[in-house]
Amino acid sequence: MATAASASPAALRAKTPAAPSAHPSPKSSLAFPWASPGPSAPASGKLHASLHLGGARSIGTANGTGLHVLHPDVKPLAVPKMAGGAGDQKSILLYHCEEMTDLARQVAARNDDIQLCSISWRKFPDGFPDLFIPNAQNIRGRHVAFLASFSSPGVIFEQLSIIYNLPKLFIASFTLILPFFPTGTSERMEDEGDVATAFTLARSLSHIPISRGGPTSLVIFDIHALQERFYFGDAILPCFESGIPLLKTRLQELPDSDNIAIAFPDDGAWKRFYKQLQHFPMIICNKVREGDQRIVRIKEGDARGRHVVIVDDLVQSGGTLIECQKVLAAHGAAKVSAYVTHGIFPNKSWEKFKHDNGEGPEHALSHFWITDSCPLTVEAVKDRRPFEVLSLADSIASALQI
Repeated sequence: MATAASASPAALRAKTPAAPSAHPSPKSSLAFPWASPGPSAPASGKLHASLHLGGARSIGTANGTGLHVLHPDVKPLAVPKMAGGAGDQKSILLYHCEEMTDLARQVAARNDDIQLCSISWRKFPDGFPDLFIPNAQNIRGRHVAFLASFSSPGVIFEQLSIIYNLPKLFIASFTLILPFFPTGTSERMEDEGDVATAFTLARSLSHIPISRGGPTSLVIFDIHALQERFYFGDAILPCFESGIPLLKTRLQELPDSDNIAIAFPDDGAWKRFYKQLQHFPMIICNKVREGDQRIVRIKEGDARGRHVVIVDDLVQSGGTLIECQKVLAAHGAAKVSAYVTHGIFPNKSWEKFKHDNGEGPEHALSHFWITDSCPLTVEAVKDRRPFEVLSLADSIASALQI
């Protein structure tokens, strides 16, 4: 028996049916195997053939030229739904340092999609960190965040060790929440040889390893020097948030909310916050040097009869705030309160601030609002008037969904 490979061309032509044509031509016509008419084909020569491509059905129709055009009946491909898209809530694993335990719990309580995770913070006998991340393999492909507190140089190294390690665990994305960026708050670059440690820390954070989802997102609240936001490199995505919305909400709750004026202790504080507080009457103070002393004076604005709230990004010793309080009281303020995002208060300097007990602004403050960006301070002033803590938990939970 002859095979297809051994059959002669003449034999093959004998087995192939000729296509009918109303106008015979001496030239050979093109024939498509799937369009060749069978014995039961209609006289008109119109044919229908189905072609399956990857499960799709294609319909062919005659176009009057003897050729058949295929019209694929293909459904659009389904686009996979990406986690964290518009309207979606990301499921996030939240790690934290030991100082931030309370704030981390509050953040997790704000959103069911935030799951609190733990780290074993131990030390070797020589004092160096002995760190362990439990169930490290189970966080692969997950969105991960770390809530940090760089409250002292002694705790930065151990937290950086965790921060550098988490993105390497094949996670989907990594977010670092550092509510208070601590360096640069007292630095003055005035003489050759002055070292900008804020740039050193920014550069260290800019070299956090990239996760599967891309560069690390960094969330900071009310960074002290505005130029510090430009210290970060291209390998990190800084997100600068503010605690001022918390203050505005709290002021609306006061019985004298319609009599509030905002005071800034210097031009720097005004530049930083005036756009967020521009619907309030404003008072700007400044420091002038008289001999060996620096005295706070009112540069512009009227404090008479107002509940004046002094606003700044942070407080250290508190001396400037106290001088502002005295000047505002001397210019007729009915009450004086204060707000700072970061209550640092080294050497227990918070002890300088007393509650006025209704005796007037000449003696003390009515309120002193701080956030929980500095957890050691929060613990120290708990239940101590005039201090009141405005938690960043809601703001952090919202930032994690960006």
